[in-house]
Amino acid sequence: MPSDTDPNLIVGRGTSDDAGVYKISETVALIQTVDFFTPIVDDPYDFGRIAAANALSDVYAMGGRPITAMNIVCFPINELDKSILKEILKGGAHVVQQAGAALVGGHSVEDPEIKYGLSVTGVVHPDEVRTNAGARPGDDLILTKPIGTGIIATAIKADMAEPDLERKIIEIMATLNKEAAEIMSRFPVNACTDITGFGLLGHALEVAQASRMEMHLHARSVPLIKEAMEFASMGLVPIGTHKNRNFCRKALQVSDAVDPILLDILADAQTSGGLLISTPEGNALLKALQEEGISEATLVGKVAAGHETGILKII
Repeated sequence: MPSDTDPNLIVGRGTSDDAGVYKISETVALIQTVDFFTPIVDDPYDFGRIAAANALSDVYAMGGRPITAMNIVCFPINELDKSILKEILKGGAHVVQQAGAALVGGHSVEDPEIKYGLSVTGVVHPDEVRTNAGARPGDDLILTKPIGTGIIATAIKADMAEPDLERKIIEIMATLNKEAAEIMSRFPVNACTDITGFGLLGHALEVAQASRMEMHLHARSVPLIKEAMEFASMGLVPIGTHKNRNFCRKALQVSDAVDPILLDILADAQTSGGLLISTPEGNALLKALQEEGISEATLVGKVAAGHETGILKII
């Protein structure tokens, strides 16, 4: 791909960030992102909610506020009832409304496999953009949602998960990162990303590499959906998890004390996961998150000294 040379492009493709950011004035920059995927739950309304929350999350990870969204739809219109499509779109519209954004249209194509998501535009002050490239030595690493949804989704597909557990992970995935991002905006933050398809390992490594830092992830401190450990021990680990571990392998150092099953969960591909925030040590962000409703927010690691290419240590 040719390199981008536009002086108004604040964030482009160079650091594998969550979204692009383009400055349009001294006080406003646009955040642009797009995300869509195939169903991960059976209920079409819930699928719409989850896909929308996942797409909107990129704007929150960049420190911004979503203002508009457009539907992206692939649907086998001659094979499935239109009521299914209607429910998917209703679920997505509900979450867009929760985000305070306007749903302004979209595009659909006939396709044998259902796919749904959003193209989202957000706004942020050019001086307040959060990227994955600013982590500094001594920073605390905070995670705002528990992980393990990919493994549990695999268990659901195998009819091994109870309905209450399915409901639990649906609500985790459909919950916006809006409140966490709004709280984050009041505190000094050096870097941020959201945890999605590359898992906590992959996205933490992206922060380490973009920031050229050595990062330490404390495996036993990471908040887990407790049932994920049980299912992972039974071998219900998606193939994407193994791909994530292989992708990270060359820049990953793992302590012998780390349980291999736990490492699988750290590599588990998430859908609409939480924010991973790199923030100066000692500020009150973690306390504010926990006191203002983000109860699962947890200190999961530290940023150490700089590194030529970036490295992630699991301890």
